Amino acid sequence: MEFIGAQPSLDLTYSDVFLVPRRSAVASRLAVDLAPTDGTPATIPLVSANMNSVTGPRLAAVLARRGGIGVLPQDMSADSLAEAIAWVKAQPVAFDSPIVLAPEQTAADALRLVPAAEGQSVVVASRGRGSELAVADVHGVLSATRLQVVPHDAKLGDLTLGAPPVLDLAELGADAGNPRAVFDAVDALLGAAGGEAAVIADSGVVRGTLSRRSALRTSIYRPALDAEGRLAVAVAVGINGDAAGKARVLAAAGADVLVVDTAHGHQETMIRALGDIAALNLGLPLVAGNIVTPDGVHDLVNAGATILKVGVGPGAMCTTRMMTAVGRPQFSAVLETAQAARQLGAHVWADGGVRYPRDVALALAAGAGSVMIGSWFAGTAESPGELQSDPEGRQYKESWGMASTKAVKGRFSALDAYERARKELFAEGISSSKIYLDPQRPSVEDLVDMITSGVRSSFTYAGAATLTEFHRNARVGLQSAAGYEEGKALPVSW
Repeated sequence: MEFIGAQPSLDLTYSDVFLVPRRSAVASRLAVDLAPTDGTPATIPLVSANMNSVTGPRLAAVLARRGGIGVLPQDMSADSLAEAIAWVKAQPVAFDSPIVLAPEQTAADALRLVPAAEGQSVVVASRGRGSELAVADVHGVLSATRLQVVPHDAKLGDLTLGAPPVLDLAELGADAGNPRAVFDAVDALLGAAGGEAAVIADSGVVRGTLSRRSALRTSIYRPALDAEGRLAVAVAVGINGDAAGKARVLAAAGADVLVVDTAHGHQETMIRALGDIAALNLGLPLVAGNIVTPDGVHDLVNAGATILKVGVGPGAMCTTRMMTAVGRPQFSAVLETAQAARQLGAHVWADGGVRYPRDVALALAAGAGSVMIGSWFAGTAESPGELQSDPEGRQYKESWGMASTKAVKGRFSALDAYERARKELFAEGISSSKIYLDPQRPSVEDLVDMITSGVRSSFTYAGAATLTEFHRNARVGLQSAAGYEEGKALPVSW
């Protein structure tokens, strides 16, 4: 990356800078390869943050299916994390995981799990969830848009009419592995039968579901997979207690990336924990943070980290900078740490501060191998927790900071009342915030589409076909606040 004009004398954040177009031989966004080179299984440079309100097993599986990496949070016990890893590994790679509800459940039950938007649906079946659900037990597939207009207490079994649309892989034969053939088959089936999604079956057993949009995505994204062809997932561990023992258990459970995480990563406890985990020689990428300086890079890499998590204070749920004055504007933090990491053969994940696809592109231009997304992903169908509705009927989910009182209560629930109260006294961050779903982009996949579309275009403007070329070719300029505002679209009513 290079600056146009003089080197800046102040630290910069994403809104302070812009990308400058240059001569390019990259003619198409689809000619761009977004795969990171940080040793993870990811094929797109997006990582979901290890926040309780952001990444659970469902979001991790969906993100991995589109090439990203989800980081399960460290607040869960080792056994619970192992169960979550096993669930992700059991999900289909080429198809969507069906949301299966019983005929006795209601429309309200369904709308707590899926947003009232096009492309969303539930499978109604007389048997519970499981990988061996028989097609014969499926009553039908109900779209969320239909569920929105029926009485909330309507039984799902009463709403299913006729046989569900079923695509049998055996009938496709050799074409079952051809994304275009699968899309055409799903499109024709739904065109004839109606509905938002088809049940995908093999020898009478349900293997997943596919909407038209999901079938199309399989031709664009390469999933993030482990060595056995299963969906990849990362797991966070803290630095207190037996961090190495927990890391060993999670690696044995199938974790593909380990993230050693604490708010202040450049500290002695982190260095000791990181060294203990690195000494296990688990053969996994080892992420550590958070840091914002080249000194932090050197110390954590020397302790065993292969990836540095960079960012103190830029998150939407974080109040660290206002409470403590500690942190650093994110663009400069990523730029300097990435330069230091590159010299040591390590990599950087930019953690926090992204509000638009442009910010993701700028983080990558600064040298990040991947970009972590937090609150942006919290308001999606796949994030943890049930969907709720406000008095106007708008759907939302709750989100909170990982240092907030709510998070502290959950993390230290096993402590006695006195010790727990002492911990809560020093909590920081927002304990509860409503993150409304975007009706046009209610799924994490919709956001991935939007983000990667913008980033692919950024690559073409820079004349870069790969992330490595983007790191080298990106040209960045400084702008005033007015320059930033100029780049925003005017309201439609103008």
